[in-house]
Amino acid sequence: MNTSVFDIANYILSQTGQITTMRLQKLIYYCNAWSLVWDENPLFNDRIEAWVNGPVVPTLYNAHKGMFEVKKFHNGEATKISGNKKETIDKVLDSLKDKSTKWLIDLTHLESPWIDARQGMNSNERGNNIISNQAIYEYYSSL
Repeated sequence: MNTSVFDIANYILSQTGQITTMRLQKLIYYCNAWSLVWDENPLFNDRIEAWVNGPVVPTLYNAHKGMFEVKKFHNGEATKISGNKKETIDKVLDSLKDKSTKWLIDLTHLESPWIDARQGMNSNERGNNIISNQAIYEYYSSL
């Protein structure tokens, strides 16, 4: 069954409750990264871009633009998440649940998928370079 980034977001929100949009974006990034490594499949097909504050899924951003926190998206179903996808997300959430949004942002800034996608850009320069699933897989599978 294909899942959308909104299905993933709503599942995460069903586990965490209301959280900041930045935190949600980083959790989605890490859930997708570990899905690529553990399950050899991405959680969703939307592109991930290397923005100033770390990885962002623009499709999701456009739905929460202007909001500081979110608790649910109307165009996604948490119930679509099951099997390996659910296990992967639950493991990632369990390991990152106590980490702050700032910590998650700082962590992405230390890792090569974001760094490499931001090559040649100033630290506060807007950009929409893609962080490829291949780059994500290669980095996280080597840890």
